[in-house]
Amino acid sequence: MKSNYVSLSLETHLFFGRIMKEHSLFLMAGFPSKNSDYIQKADWFFKQFEEFLTDVIEFSNHRVGRNVLESGEIFTEFTREAECKTEFLTGIDINTKLTDKERSLCPKENCMESRENMQRVHQLNQRALRLTGGLIEFKEQILKDMADCQLFTFNYPLLVEHIQREAKLYHATIQELERRGMITGQSLMELTNFWNRIMMEHAMFIRGLLDPCEDELIDAADGFAKDYCRLLEEARNKDCMANDGMLSRTIEETEKYRDFKAAGTKGIVGCEIAGLILPLLADHVLREANHYLRLLEEKE
Repeated sequence: MKSNYVSLSLETHLFFGRIMKEHSLFLMAGFPSKNSDYIQKADWFFKQFEEFLTDVIEFSNHRVGRNVLESGEIFTEFTREAECKTEFLTGIDINTKLTDKERSLCPKENCMESRENMQRVHQLNQRALRLTGGLIEFKEQILKDMADCQLFTFNYPLLVEHIQREAKLYHATIQELERRGMITGQSLMELTNFWNRIMMEHAMFIRGLLDPCEDELIDAADGFAKDYCRLLEEARNKDCMANDGMLSRTIEETEKYRDFKAAGTKGIVGCEIAGLILPLLADHVLREANHYLRLLEEKE
């Protein structure tokens, strides 16, 4: 279990630590210059998560599973170029060396971890809890100020709620690792309800951020939003998803959606698709689809 505590913690940070870093960037990029205090706070979280991820990556070699490294949830073939393009477009410095280091990580070897290494991971977990807890509070403040018409941002209120849910899942996962030394895992129903909603909202955001001239892509995104909405509706009317093929249907739908996102990311990075989607946001939602697929395949 000690070995699993280390690898599960690092795998969680490699995925969610990068997600939190990019949430901070998307928030920062969405504020008008009038709100310099919000920009500075988002920038602080961005830099803190970048430093945190640096330390996680340095300790992860030979300590994380091959299935995670090869899943496309930590990086994709587009990640580094998406970062470079986003840095150019926004003026926000992004440490692309982290992506290079992630690409060079080797999978874990079967060995017991020392007490010193266990303590080091414990410290990383505590650091993640403090940072993520602070980011959750910041997002709550943003939502409140938006609802009170005291703040304008180019990010939809639903998008801020969306990234808030992901931050809370990360926080809860690390809390469980610290309490139990392992992740018990969500039930199939809990897993699909959470991530199908995330996938549905991705499609809604993509639909709303594409240029109006992108008719075919808008229709495709709308179709995925409706498909995931139907899966959520069906799940609410079922006592057990495993008995009626919903797992296989969800995997099939998410594989199609992953391919749509991959094509979209390639098009956005290559400046072939018109809209308001940052290249790194496109790669970000692709990684989340890859993460979800790995979790689904582990349930088969």
